[in-house]
Amino acid sequence: MNIPVVTVGDSREDLVGRLERLHGPVSVVRRCHELAELLAACQSGLARAAVVAEGSEELTASLVDRLAAVGVAVLALTDNPEEKSRLRGIGVAAEVTGVDAEALAGRIEGAVAQLAGPGLRPGRSDVTGSASPGGAVAGPAGRTAGDGAAESADGQILAVWGPAGAPGRTLLAANMAAELAAEGKSVLLVDADSYGASVASMLGLLDEAAGLAQACRLADQGLLDAEALLRIATPVTTRAGTFHVLTGITRADRWTELRAAALTLVLARARQVAEFTVIDTGFCLESDEELSFDTMAPRRNAATLTSLELADTVFAVGAADSIGVPRLVRGLAELAAAVPPASPRVVLNKVRSSAVGRSPERQLREAWDRFGPAVPVSAFLPADPASSDAALLSGSLLLEAAPDSPLRKAIAALVCAPVQQNSRSSVFSSTAKRLLKG
Repeated sequence: MNIPVVTVGDSREDLVGRLERLHGPVSVVRRCHELAELLAACQSGLARAAVVAEGSEELTASLVDRLAAVGVAVLALTDNPEEKSRLRGIGVAAEVTGVDAEALAGRIEGAVAQLAGPGLRPGRSDVTGSASPGGAVAGPAGRTAGDGAAESADGQILAVWGPAGAPGRTLLAANMAAELAAEGKSVLLVDADSYGASVASMLGLLDEAAGLAQACRLADQGLLDAEALLRIATPVTTRAGTFHVLTGITRADRWTELRAAALTLVLARARQVAEFTVIDTGFCLESDEELSFDTMAPRRNAATLTSLELADTVFAVGAADSIGVPRLVRGLAELAAAVPPASPRVVLNKVRSSAVGRSPERQLREAWDRFGPAVPVSAFLPADPASSDAALLSGSLLLEAAPDSPLRKAIAALVCAPVQQNSRSSVFSSTAKRLLKG
């Protein structure tokens, strides 16, 4: 099997020439002068592997994912131990600059074999343009996402999704995080809505700095460690506990900063530092089919799709009225098509007799059993506008603004009881626990 290779940077005869003289499986087909030229050559289908002899510091997770999307494995040459560690963090195989040609050819062959294996890359785009399905996501070179992070990254990811129409995604996600923190758990709340991020506004955070975009930028560069993630996250302290928040993008046109490969690495790091990561996702599940021909193009809904694919539990929330319920039913069908592994827990929000009739929960359950999908309704959250408005007005959460409200109690029962039953023992660094719990 012949493996065509392109190189960039120092194309010295003692490297390229010796590879050619091996007469082995590796053949250098082009010597590029910069990464842009290498990217163009790889996108044209010229190569299956790229050797970066100089300029490895320009490699990012998104660039590596772009190359992996067209079937190109990346190997970099560097003598800097810190750079080697960074490269491994973004899925790049690294060797010293003076590596023997035969050993280098073996590493190239191994990287190509790993890329062609069963593992999927973070944010890999298939023909529909969505990120790769499944909860176990592998890195661009077959590496499990988050390698280089702690081996004990056992935190759970809870994603809150719902169709268009303001069903209460942000309200549910923020209050779930608060209730988990009140139970003594270390919690990270992530605003991954690429259309209308609103967690910061709901919590009254005035200094909104797009924390998730910052984390993705560092992750893309291979520089996001546990301490960096905790520095970026904003602490929110309630009377019952403290949790941290990665605020969303400040403008909708910044959605390109939330790329799937970088977000995958952020969530892998979040599993390390927090027992529970709660994600407020966007509503849209479209896979940008008009861009499917271009595997390099960013995807507007990559943040939502990636969050749902990596979540351990998905909460699908819809408004309990004649408009919200049909939207949720259609949305669940779209969710099943876009993220087949997802097994959502359905939550009907804003339950009130004025919109449904007498005994609203009974009527909603009967209608759902008759017309809805096979997924049962897990919880009914009562409409409680007075408590919600009080919390929103004060920039606080229900457990502070209305601790005895029916809505607050329903959310606590939804998230805390299953958490206590399914809680897994995990080993977190003492620094992370101390910082996340305040």
